[in-house]
Amino acid sequence: MVWKKCVRSASWILALVLVNPLWPVLAGDAEKAFPFGAELMLDASPLYGSKRVPIIEIEENGDASIDLWCASVRGEATVGANSITIVAQPPASAQCPPERQTGDQDLLTALTHVTAWRRDGDTVELFGPTTLHFHLMTN
Repeated sequence: MVWKKCVRSASWILALVLVNPLWPVLAGDAEKAFPFGAELMLDASPLYGSKRVPIIEIEENGDASIDLWCASVRGEATVGANSITIVAQPPASAQCPPERQTGDQDLLTALTHVTAWRRDGDTVELFGPTTLHFHLMTN
C-alpha cells in the first residue's frame, strides 16, 4: 500500500518535471498566434471631435468586422502563418465630417493592401505599404 502511494507520487513528480519545460513554449505560441475573435484597436488617438478609434475583429472562419473612424464595414480575411489578406465591402455613406470620411477611405485602402502580420503579446502589426499597429483589447 505504501509502495503504491510512493509510485503514484513519483509518477506525478515525473510528469511535472517532463511538462514543466514545455510551459514557456506553449505560452509563447499563444502570444504569437493570430487572435481570432478578439477586438484589435488601432494604435491611434481619436480624430478631433470624436472618441472613436478604429477596431477590427477577425473570426476563424474569415468573417471580419471593421469599425472605421466614421463607418463600419464587413469583410473577409484570409490569415496564414504570417500572411493575411483583407477584402472589405465598401462603406455606406455616413454623416461624418470630411476628415473622418477621408480617414475611413485611407484606413480601408491600407487594410486591403496588407500582406503579412506579426503578433508580439498584445500587439498585432499588419504589414503592407503602410504598417498598421493594433492592440489586443483585454478588458
